[in-house]
Amino acid sequence: MPDLADNRQVLSRGIPASSGVCQGRILVLRETVEGINRRELLEAEVSQEIERLEKALIQTRFQIQEVQHKVNAAMGGEEASIFEAHLLILEDQTVIEEVIKQIRDGRKNVEWAFNEVTEKYIESLSAIDDEYLRERSKDLKDVANRVLGVLTGRSQKNPLNQLQNPCIVVAEDLTPSVTALLDKKMVLGFATDAGSKTSHTAILARSLGIPAVVGLKDISKRLRNGQYVLLDGFNGCLILNPTDQSLFEYGQLVKKQVHLHEKLADLTLKPATTLDGKNIILSANIEQPSNAAAVIEAGNEGVGLFRTEYLYLNRTALPTEEEQYQAYREVAVALKPHPVILRTLDLGGDKFISHLPLPREMNPFLGWRAIRFCLQETDIFRTQLRAILRASTEGNIKMMYPMISGLEELNQANELLEECKADLAQKGIPFDPSIECGIMIEIPSAVLVADSLAKRVKFFSLGTNDLIQYTLAVDRLNERIAHLYEPTHPAILRSIRMTIEAAHRHQIWVGICGEMASDLILVPILIGLGIDELSVGPSQTPQVKYLIRRMKLSEAKELAEWALTIESANEILERSRAFVHSIAPCLFESQNQSNS
Repeated sequence: MPDLADNRQVLSRGIPASSGVCQGRILVLRETVEGINRRELLEAEVSQEIERLEKALIQTRFQIQEVQHKVNAAMGGEEASIFEAHLLILEDQTVIEEVIKQIRDGRKNVEWAFNEVTEKYIESLSAIDDEYLRERSKDLKDVANRVLGVLTGRSQKNPLNQLQNPCIVVAEDLTPSVTALLDKKMVLGFATDAGSKTSHTAILARSLGIPAVVGLKDISKRLRNGQYVLLDGFNGCLILNPTDQSLFEYGQLVKKQVHLHEKLADLTLKPATTLDGKNIILSANIEQPSNAAAVIEAGNEGVGLFRTEYLYLNRTALPTEEEQYQAYREVAVALKPHPVILRTLDLGGDKFISHLPLPREMNPFLGWRAIRFCLQETDIFRTQLRAILRASTEGNIKMMYPMISGLEELNQANELLEECKADLAQKGIPFDPSIECGIMIEIPSAVLVADSLAKRVKFFSLGTNDLIQYTLAVDRLNERIAHLYEPTHPAILRSIRMTIEAAHRHQIWVGICGEMASDLILVPILIGLGIDELSVGPSQTPQVKYLIRRMKLSEAKELAEWALTIESANEILERSRAFVHSIAPCLFESQNQSNS
């Protein structure tokens, strides 16, 4: 290992977590561990200590909800939902009961008991050979530090709030709550010893647009404050003491990126039309009414997926019909005349309402979620349906049901919809009686009965994240089997083709609102398979639109037809990658810069 104290250039490789390049002086954050004092309790103090625990949990909940509110305002509901996991930790009865047992039976003060219990779980999770579970140990540590801060009276100050000069932060790790509140003007980028692309910290860095490299092992121990580095978030490199040549090469890369952004910005008002005249509707995925401005700015043609469940999260009570009506109407008005597709409540899986008594399930993604929840909790569902119907008077609202597995669920949902229409009509409340209704295709059974479903709806929207998960029986967040999560698996491509063909036979259109829609490598195949609409995050829209405008439909069809004959998912992926790189090389110029 080269001596990092001299002035030679030293390159360290990690994992690219958030794209971008920055350079500057570093600030090394080293965690300071303050001891927790143990105190033997008297019998009369036990109930007081348990009460202190309860109050600390409540106060910590308020702190996390405040962070969540700030993240939601700055980045959107999807990023804010990361902190739902933190709130769930506060309600983990296994941990709480074990702490209370230590207080009551062991006569230990609450600080000591809480620290001892949570440290045991943190160490256990950290030692598991599963990247996802190791990352969740960091969420537990983040929450535990907050609770201990409340109990001990030590303020949980963000160490980066007092920065005087812009810098690149180097640390063993950054917690999600610290990362979420970074000031982009003062923190140019960050590098950490630990971490992965799937960590909450990495997700938040991407949303903030801050270059980040994680998994650099012991970099925080080998660097010192004030050293000059160049951070390459595209390729996962940190260069200490970059030479003039390295600075020049990366300067050229930054110029190319600026030029690309200017090119993409010019496309805002232009349609997503292929070179041979095929128009693809390019819609947006959003979670909050406040996201409407980003949809307009990105040049999307409406909203292909409004995740309505985010109106239900981070609250102490369910949203009223009036609240929902105002939220839906706000988006519809902002985006007229473009359509806004509202997905009805999709709770369960990885999204929970903390104040509802939802059962703990061994397999939550296969359990009581989405349309299954709504068809049993009909009062909640009716309230939402009435709000959607009332907002439909704006003329551009459509709706769709999630996780439909077959005809019976669709019929039950539509019966409730008709009941709500009749109820509103009886009360003289206006609504659009011909509101268009579609469904999500995200379960293999729905693919197999797509012909029957297509007769009864106005459109399909493929939720490819779940469709891949359920078809291949792969939890993509489980690092042991994540390599089996293959969007180009022949079974997935054939399922998509079957769905599209069934829809078009019945003269309805098909969109995709899963992650495949924004994967540049996969877009040509999807278009070649016959997809009519792609719905992506507003920030991803410019690149997808640029790519579409660089390809021919005839080439995309040829690629898709070839892919349907191939047995190897990797072979399909590589050929599609080569095709995309050949027609839009500037979208990939940031890759492999570190090897030049």
